[in-house]
Amino acid sequence: MFDIVSKRWWMFIISGILIVISIISLATPFGRLTLATEFSAGSRMRITFTEAVTQTELKDELIALGYPTATIQTEITTTGEQGDFIVRTNVLTDDEKNALVTGLQDRFGELVVNEFSNVSAEVATQTLRTVVIAVVVAAVFMLLYIVWAFRKMPHPFRYGTTAIVALLHDILITIGIFSIFGGILQWQVDLMFVTGVLTVLGFSINNTIIIFDRIRENTLNGVSPKYEVIVNDSLLETLSRTINTSLTVLFAVIALILFVGASIQNFAVVLLSGIIIGMFDSIFVAPMLLVVWEKREWGKFIGRGTVVKI
Repeated sequence: MFDIVSKRWWMFIISGILIVISIISLATPFGRLTLATEFSAGSRMRITFTEAVTQTELKDELIALGYPTATIQTEITTTGEQGDFIVRTNVLTDDEKNALVTGLQDRFGELVVNEFSNVSAEVATQTLRTVVIAVVVAAVFMLLYIVWAFRKMPHPFRYGTTAIVALLHDILITIGIFSIFGGILQWQVDLMFVTGVLTVLGFSINNTIIIFDRIRENTLNGVSPKYEVIVNDSLLETLSRTINTSLTVLFAVIALILFVGASIQNFAVVLLSGIIIGMFDSIFVAPMLLVVWEKREWGKFIGRGTVVKI
């Protein structure tokens, strides 16, 4: 029988490396999380040029027209070709918008404004507040539900806590990955990004609960007096189910990317990375944290393999 639980410290090392990379990306100019106009006051234009225009050329012209802080996102079509430009600026009046379009036409020729919208500071603040509240409320209810579901087990709070820790781990790394794309491709945090995060929350916690439920069954059935053996058996029994479910969803997300294209790229990238990391969390983080908590091994790396009881 393959012993997954005995490799838990290697899994924690991998997890730590991913967390460090995510934090570095979020804390340095290499990565970037720029709020879209849904969460910060500003204007958003989707532009199509008749002639070929590069993102660098468009950025230089926007600076010349007096918009140095404007951000540009280039959409990629399903055929891999360059699509529309999405330009975000400070809030524009009708006259300012018309002047900007005229300036771009003078430089690059004919263009089509496919979409234009303004978001006020009040609406942006309210939207951001609502999103934060939604995520916090979802996490709290998940914690309470898991504690209630495992109330007949010893220490039910551990199950809820480790599940939420693994979930936060998933979200942190997913956001870190997205920030790398944000730094390279100028992607921004919009409502599709938030939709992806909330979807990842639900999907990841589902996989974790399935594994925890098998741990509960094996514990009540007295499979072994050793808790780590129970957890390992439970992981092996649910491993194929967890992987197959995640792969099925991954295939669906890849199909969305290929056939729907750039309009949902933020949602798709968040979901793709979140499902992969979530599968890792469900198997190698949450159950391992239960074992560490049960064996009180929080000081494992202090000294040469000495386990410090806390």
